[in-house]
Amino acid sequence: MTRPHLWGTTALVASAALTLTACGGSGDDGGIGTINFYSPETADMTEEIAAAFEDQVGGKVTVTSGGTNEIVNQMLAEQDNPRGDVWYGGGGFMPFEFAKENGLLEAYTPDVVADLDLFDGPIQMRDDEWYWIGADIFVLGLAYNTELVSEDELPETWAELADERWRDEIQLPNPAASGTATLFVLSQVMLQGEDAAWEYFDRVVENASAIPDSGAGPTQAVAQGEASLGVAFEFMPYQLQEQQGAPVEFHVPADTPVLVNPITLIADGPNPEGGQRFIEWFLSPEGQQIRADWHYLVANDEVDMRIPLSVADVIDHAMDLDIDWVSDNYDATRQQWADRYGS
Repeated sequence: MTRPHLWGTTALVASAALTLTACGGSGDDGGIGTINFYSPETADMTEEIAAAFEDQVGGKVTVTSGGTNEIVNQMLAEQDNPRGDVWYGGGGFMPFEFAKENGLLEAYTPDVVADLDLFDGPIQMRDDEWYWIGADIFVLGLAYNTELVSEDELPETWAELADERWRDEIQLPNPAASGTATLFVLSQVMLQGEDAAWEYFDRVVENASAIPDSGAGPTQAVAQGEASLGVAFEFMPYQLQEQQGAPVEFHVPADTPVLVNPITLIADGPNPEGGQRFIEWFLSPEGQQIRADWHYLVANDEVDMRIPLSVADVIDHAMDLDIDWVSDNYDATRQQWADRYGS
C-alpha cells in the first residue's frame, strides 16, 4: 500500500499550574510583536519551535505549557480577556472541537495550505470552516518494553488490556489532564457503548500500576521498566529510543484512532496578525521539519521523517471517528472519568 498524500509544500485550572517560557529574540521583531503560544506538546520541542520562528521570521514568542485540559480550562477562564494567540496540540482534534463549540477559536485559512482537502482517505485534515488545521498525524497505540514483553505477547485489540495477564503491568494517562487519555476513553465508548466501556475501564484501572497526569508519563514508565505497556502516541517511544537508548517500541492494536493534531488561532487574542504569521510558518516545510526531527509524523509528506512508521502502515487499523459525537461528549466523558476514578 502506498502512503496517502497528505499535503505538499503548497498545499477551570489556575494559570499558575501552567509553565511560561519567553524565548529571547534579536531585539528587532520585524513589526510582528509578541505571540503567546499555548501547547501541551513536548516542552523542549515547543521552545525550539518558538526560538526558530523568532530566528527565521521575527517577533517574540512566549510559550505556555501544560496538560491539554489545563490549557483548555485556562482559555475558558480567559475567554472574556483572551491572552493566547495560537494553540497547537492536544491529543488530536477532540479538544479543538470542544473549544470551537465554546467560542474559543477563530477561523483562519492559511495561505500555505489553502488547497488542503477536508479529508484524505478516512483522516479529516481540517475543520470544515477552518477553525483548526491538522499539523501532525497521531496514532494511538501502546508503548512496550522490549525486555519485558515479546512481540507475540502484545495485545492485538484494546479489549485485551482488561485481561488479568496485565495486572500491574500497564499504565495510562489521566483523562482529567491528558488529551492522549481522553482520546483513549472516547474511542472505547464509541466502540463498545456506554455501559460496556465503563465496565471495561473498571478492569483496566484495576490492572494499571499508575495513572499519571502527563500523556508522556506511561511511556517514560515503560522505558524505565516500571510498566510493560503504556497508552501512548507513536512519537513518544521513538523520542525515548533516541534520547535515552531506552528498550521501548510502539505497537498499534486494531480499531485505533488515527487522527490529526491541529493548530489554531485563539479567538480575540491580543496579536491576531502575529498569530497568523506564526501559523503560516508553522505549517511550512521549515516549521514542519522541526517536529519531524522530534519524531512526529507530520502532515506534510515532503518533509523528512525520523520514525519507522507511515500512515500506510496504520491505515488498516484506523477506526472511524464521529467528530460530532466527540464534540458533544468530550467534556462529559472526562467528568465521568473523574467522578468514577478521581481526578
